Amino acid sequence: MDYTYLGRSGLRVSRLCLGTMNFGANTEEKEAFRIMDQAIDAGINFFDTANMYGFRPGYGGRCGATEEIVGRWFSQGGGRREKVVLATKVFGDMHDESDGPNGEPGISAYKIRRHLEGSLKRLHTDSVDLYYIHDYDPHTGWAEIWDAFQSHYAQGKILYVGACNFPARHLVSAQLEADRRHFFGLACSQHKYNLQFRIPELEMDAAARELGLGVVTWSPLNMGMLSGNALKPAAKEQRSAKFAGKLSDAQIVQLTKYAKLCEDFGESESTVALAWILANPDITAPIIGPRTAGHFNDILRALEVGLPQDLMDELDLIFPGASDLYNPFK
Repeated sequence: MDYTYLGRSGLRVSRLCLGTMNFGANTEEKEAFRIMDQAIDAGINFFDTANMYGFRPGYGGRCGATEEIVGRWFSQGGGRREKVVLATKVFGDMHDESDGPNGEPGISAYKIRRHLEGSLKRLHTDSVDLYYIHDYDPHTGWAEIWDAFQSHYAQGKILYVGACNFPARHLVSAQLEADRRHFFGLACSQHKYNLQFRIPELEMDAAARELGLGVVTWSPLNMGMLSGNALKPAAKEQRSAKFAGKLSDAQIVQLTKYAKLCEDFGESESTVALAWILANPDITAPIIGPRTAGHFNDILRALEVGLPQDLMDELDLIFPGASDLYNPFK
């Protein structure tokens, strides 16, 4: 397993980040334990979760269930907690009546304090290595946010702070306020990025690079669209199957070309999609979200595959980069 620094911080993390979103929602606890054990054995030390994971709108479940599963896995001992760089998030509605009107999605010093304590309890740990703001809240200023985070940092409850799904300009304003306070500020930015969604190339990646932030990306297979199942409606158990009937003619042509390119290269579509992200030097780690231990083993193949330049060029033709799509002269 390769390791890299999380932006300008001294923290080293694996080039793959294990996402736990499926745990408790689509993956039962025993299988989740197996996946996390396999991740540690494979050298993956970077785990990503969130306080609200476990709840699925329209399907039930319970917020916090995923953190509880990870916490019970830590409690088995064997140095599990010590081996993991643990990231969780705050922002969403935990559907906790005791939060009252402050349970609505958003961020505040009040919510950070309450929800951090809840996460620490569920995760069976005294501290979180990376605490993300799960989304941007235009109603809360950085003076309040940094007051809260600096307080918890001083208490040793968090080590680093990250931003999820932030526009580039708000990363800049966050760092300006942190610098004014002589505080480290953000360690990394997390956002969606894959072959079909390359908008971050316009501003996000450049802003993160100039600010010295690590970049963690989610949805490398674009909700399964790049997994090879989007054109196979019969695969009803696959999340991507629900999109199959909604594809435009242009998308069908695009995915058909992609499937042929991967077939000629001799690798699966999911492997190529993930290897493409891993080839980007600006990306610290993509988040993988295996539902099963078998799926996890398949994902590891992407670490072994190097994509030649001619293949990378073909991928750019099939999935144009953001600078090409938004170039007013093209």
